[in-house]
Amino acid sequence: MIRPSKHAHPDKTLIAVATVLLKRLRQRRTQGFDDLRHHLASTSKGVDTLYLPALDLLFLLGLMEYHPKTDAFEYVGR
Repeated sequence: MIRPSKHAHPDKTLIAVATVLLKRLRQRRTQGFDDLRHHLASTSKGVDTLYLPALDLLFLLGLMEYHPKTDAFEYVGR
């Protein structure tokens, strides 16, 4: 579920987690897989299960690319 319902905590939704990741990627331009996961864990508690779906959402929107050689994500959005 992408859209939050009235029972969902605002900080523990897919959109909120994707926003945190996108802010980090816009600041750093390139971020490693584990570094991005540690940043998310330090900013929000209990959202580890939404990490991969949030990355998928950002990838599908064309806002980032994955580089397998360096195991890093690069921000390519505007």
